[in-house]
Amino acid sequence: MGLQNAKPSGVKRANILMLGLDSAGKSTLLYKFRYKDVFLTMPTIGFNVDMIEAGKDFTLTFWDVGGQKKMRELWSNFLDEADGLLYVVDSSDKRRLEESRREFELILKNESIKNVPVVVLANKQDLPGALNAEEVTRRFRMKKYCSDRNWYVQPCCAITGEGLAEALQRVATFAKQHRKSKETSTT
Repeated sequence: MGLQNAKPSGVKRANILMLGLDSAGKSTLLYKFRYKDVFLTMPTIGFNVDMIEAGKDFTLTFWDVGGQKKMRELWSNFLDEADGLLYVVDSSDKRRLEESRREFELILKNESIKNVPVVVLANKQDLPGALNAEEVTRRFRMKKYCSDRNWYVQPCCAITGEGLAEALQRVATFAKQHRKSKETSTT
C-alpha cells in the first residue's frame, strides 16, 4: 500500500497565527511554550514555525511572524489557514500600545479570519506599570472587535512562564472548537 493511502493517525492539527509588534515577545513566548526555558531571541525577520503538542492527538502549528513594520504588510498572507490568532502585546510599553491596537484592529477586519478565535497575550506582566488583563481588554476594545468570535485576554510573562500553560490551553480549546465548526459548516 502506497504511503498516500495511509490513514492519518487521528492526530488533529490546527494552525495558530502568532502576531504582535516587534519586541512584544512572540519568539520568546514560542520558545518558552516549547522548551520551558528562556533564551535571547533575535528580531524575527520572516517567520518561525513550531509545532507544539497540546494534549493527546492534538498538535498546534504556531506561525510566529515578525512584527517589524515592513513585515506587518505580509501578515494578511498568513490569515487564510488560521484556526486561531494569538496576538502578543507588550503590556508595559504604553508608548506603542495604540500602534499595537491599530494593527490588531486591522487584522480583525480582514475577511479571511472572520470568526477565528483570538487569544491576546498581555505579556511582560513582570515589568513595572504593565497593564493588567482588564486594562488591555478595555484598551483593545475586545468586546467590540471580537463580538463575533471566541476571545480571551491572558496576562503572562514569557520570562517566568507565568500564564503560559493557561494561554496554550485556551488557544488549543478555541482552535479545536473552530476546526469542528469549520468541518460541520463545509459538510
